[in-house]
Amino acid sequence: MPSEQIAVAEVESRDDSRRAPGRVLFNDGWGFRNKVTAFQELGGSVASGWNNVHLPHDALIAQPRRADFPRGEMNGYFAGGVFEYRKTYRASTEDSGRRILLEFDGVYRDAAIYVNGSLAGQRAFGYSRFAVRIDPFLVFDAENEIRVECRTHLDSRWYAGAGIYRDVHLVVKDAGHIVRDAVRVTSPTVEHDAAVVEVIADIENAGPLTKTYRVDVLILDPEGAIVGTGSSPVTLLPGTRATARQRLFLDNPALWSVDAPNLHDVLLTLRDGERVVDEESTVVGIRSLQLDPRHGLRINGEIVKLRGACIHLDNGPLGAVSMRAAEERKVARLKDAGFNAIRSSHCPMSTALLDACDRLGMLVMDETFDVWTSGKSDYDYSFDFPEWWERDVEALVAKDFNHPSVIFYSIGNEIPETGTPIGSTWGRRLAEKVRSLDPTRFVTNGINPFVAMLDTIVPQMKARRDAAADTTAGGGGVNTMMAGFGQMMGHIQASDAATERTEESFAVLDVAGMNYSDARYVADRERFPDRIIVGTETWPNSIANNWALVEADPRVIGDFTWTGWDYLGETGIGAIRYADAMVEGSGFSGGFPELTAWCGDIDIIGDRRPVSFFRETVFGLRSVPYIAVQRPENHGRPIGVATPWAWSDSICSWSWPGSEGRPAVVEVYSDADEIELQLNGARLALVPVQDYRVEFDTIYQPGTLVAIAYTAGVETGRATVETDLARELSIDVEGNPVLSDGTDLAYLPITLTGGGGDQPVKLTITGPAVLQAFGSGAPVTTESFDSAIHTTFDGRALAILRPTGFGEITVTAETDGCTPATITLTAQ
Repeated sequence: MPSEQIAVAEVESRDDSRRAPGRVLFNDGWGFRNKVTAFQELGGSVASGWNNVHLPHDALIAQPRRADFPRGEMNGYFAGGVFEYRKTYRASTEDSGRRILLEFDGVYRDAAIYVNGSLAGQRAFGYSRFAVRIDPFLVFDAENEIRVECRTHLDSRWYAGAGIYRDVHLVVKDAGHIVRDAVRVTSPTVEHDAAVVEVIADIENAGPLTKTYRVDVLILDPEGAIVGTGSSPVTLLPGTRATARQRLFLDNPALWSVDAPNLHDVLLTLRDGERVVDEESTVVGIRSLQLDPRHGLRINGEIVKLRGACIHLDNGPLGAVSMRAAEERKVARLKDAGFNAIRSSHCPMSTALLDACDRLGMLVMDETFDVWTSGKSDYDYSFDFPEWWERDVEALVAKDFNHPSVIFYSIGNEIPETGTPIGSTWGRRLAEKVRSLDPTRFVTNGINPFVAMLDTIVPQMKARRDAAADTTAGGGGVNTMMAGFGQMMGHIQASDAATERTEESFAVLDVAGMNYSDARYVADRERFPDRIIVGTETWPNSIANNWALVEADPRVIGDFTWTGWDYLGETGIGAIRYADAMVEGSGFSGGFPELTAWCGDIDIIGDRRPVSFFRETVFGLRSVPYIAVQRPENHGRPIGVATPWAWSDSICSWSWPGSEGRPAVVEVYSDADEIELQLNGARLALVPVQDYRVEFDTIYQPGTLVAIAYTAGVETGRATVETDLARELSIDVEGNPVLSDGTDLAYLPITLTGGGGDQPVKLTITGPAVLQAFGSGAPVTTESFDSAIHTTFDGRALAILRPTGFGEITVTAETDGCTPATITLTAQ
């Protein structure tokens, strides 16, 4: 078979294009348990049974939540623990003498890998891709036991999960081989009618003889046609490594961009004479990046403003599990909501998430660490940072290098050291390390000048808290102080003291990443005219003002809201807290059983919240008005605390049984001049729009609510919401069909309409599938995601299935008072 035909066959499946020969998924056949030592087993003091699991697997998401867990609001009251996995592997005699590695895309955290009882490797950081060589510990033509241990306890400020929560691959290499994660593809010259693509690969000869190998390169366009070829010999002495570099010229390349995410396959073959000894492949996008104060950010010569979303990396009911289907769904929904960029907060993304961003056209700011040398949690990475940071930066860049979606590396998030001279030296060290590994992207850092001055601010805040605690008149107190937290932070961030203390830390960056620092944007134009700014983290309710600043100044290249997708942990930071239902001094969190932050544009099951439609309108991507209704049952209740991360307590609904005749507040979001609101055909009011939003005070009556937008007196769009009191349960499936190789997921939205409120729904599944997770977007719940019964939230829930074989899968949903709903899908 000619090499060209082989190459085309290898890339027929785009989903498998990163799985080079000699590298296979290693996700099946694992056992899992809470760790038990041999001494405990000997004494019989604890149960030692193993449960079968399919990787990726979150060891924490099914664990009981505990109200008494210290600082439980940080990770959603999951108590942590020590966990272990095991798998048997029969090593073939054909592989004797070869290098055999286990490649982990991420294990959270303090991973230790044992082969037949011997320690083969370790990794402290929970987010780095790493490989462990296992062939020295194997017995060939026999079964070998592989064990992986990991642990988590008060080591993260958000829900990070635990366990082998990303993919594992088995990699087998001959003595002469292409080094894993050392294939790097760049586009030093990119024009619309031509491009130069440079393919760089490290080749290693671990054998006893000098060898001259040949490296063949093929580049295939998005349709699978060969558009570039190259070949060169490389001679290596025994035990040495060399870099093979080939520059290939492409005519009329299909460029990668947000709107046209064209991908090319790059295939490398290593030959010893006529024998193929190794192959590697990668997927790349050909695009150019430019950055300057006059134009801001340009991709392929076009100015791009970043409509950004910060995200934590959990997948809601799935926990921390990173699977291709979950990551593609997340990216697709974020893009449909108007975002064109995401920031990984505050740790490196999984390969599956980066692949999804490449395929769907989402720009990426991939972040390294949440801490350097100064800890934020009792047992976090700060203890390991001085020893491990360099290897973890190397792992980040090696993983990201060929992903066209990645345009920024962020070296940190709200690092307190950025306000000190010694901390600035750490920033410079990190930035230059990244540049030495990849000079083709930009370096930033999510600097919060407020955090950089904590050593002086904390004593002042303590004094203010003490004073607020003594305040009784006018409903003041600690909660009132917290409600003004954003304004206080902005004042400090824009101060001369903050400017002086952060100047060096900003100076080491290509782009000044600023967290909640929009107060600096205009002033920094005079202070630092060449400083390019990106809002790496911003208040969700500040988007109208912030986006105006982005559009007005080419040096301000974008805004990343906190957050695009709701997440587990940091519970309740975006919740509205009513004064009659809170305890003074409760702070950002309301305590157990709060589960999510409740500050995302999109909730944890992927449904858009009202703020998402407001943001889409501000971005200029939506002209149809959007209606949101503040919950009538809460009308008139005084708000105790609404943090800067909170949005109004509203949903898009006009079905409020029991609230007839009661006051209701209707919000309408629009870019028009005026909004007319009609109820059952009668005009209620015509109101000018200010800052994309109007509010109407009305009385709830069932029927049809219509918002009509007018610009210059001409109707430009209308939205309608109708009362629906018919009690009905329905189940649907997103997309069809599903795959049955264990790597795909089926998403089944469940809807409960009509009066009566939310209630539990029970699922029954028949056929080749397991229930991977079942949940809702509820920010407060005691229910587990691994149960077949879950209560809807605002009439919505989501079941996630993982097919385990071929054939029909039937899912039935039942709840009291409704006819059961059934759906059938096919695994093929």
